[in-house]
Amino acid sequence: MELQFHGANCVTITTKNARITIDDNLADLGGKSVAKAGDIALFTGAHGAPAQEPKITIDQPGEYEVSGVSIYGIPARAHIDEEGGNTATIYKLIAEDMKILIVGHIYPELNEKQLEAIGMVHAMVVPVGGHGYTLDGTGALALIKKIEPKVIIPTHYDDPTLTFPVPQASLDDALKNLAMETTQTTTKLKLKLAELGETTQLIVVERS
Repeated sequence: MELQFHGANCVTITTKNARITIDDNLADLGGKSVAKAGDIALFTGAHGAPAQEPKITIDQPGEYEVSGVSIYGIPARAHIDEEGGNTATIYKLIAEDMKILIVGHIYPELNEKQLEAIGMVHAMVVPVGGHGYTLDGTGALALIKKIEPKVIIPTHYDDPTLTFPVPQASLDDALKNLAMETTQTTTKLKLKLAELGETTQLIVVERS
């Protein structure tokens, strides 16, 4: 399994049988869409039409099985929701023995039912840009402590090539608030269950 980061909250995950594109709203932010025809397109919140015709678009809670990938959508309060709102979706992906959590722009307090639905995960993709739009380093750290993934991949921090609705913190500032040392920096992250260590790793995946 290979993970690439494309800016904002957009990542692609490639398995032997599928390519999953997550939150490809890049064209709306002044960037270029990375979606390809036949992708599994996931959206954690509001979105426009995919740039290419996907195999399937998933943008709400539920259980799905597509091309050998098990997808569990968990309803959650978006960071900008009023109390009681649940307009965001957290995704847990299971493929090739790896369990990946896609957090999205959620409010940093999960209840026991949500945590139970998440269960154990190996890797967690989490935004850190903050400023009232999404999680900041402090909010992300609170979730990390509850979920305890082995690998943490930060997303949605300041990017001069994109125009965000709200200015985002720089990666350096976000990581200071996250209070963790970067273990590795890479352009393509290969995830294999057998290669996960005992300690938690913070891995920066540079934008492709």
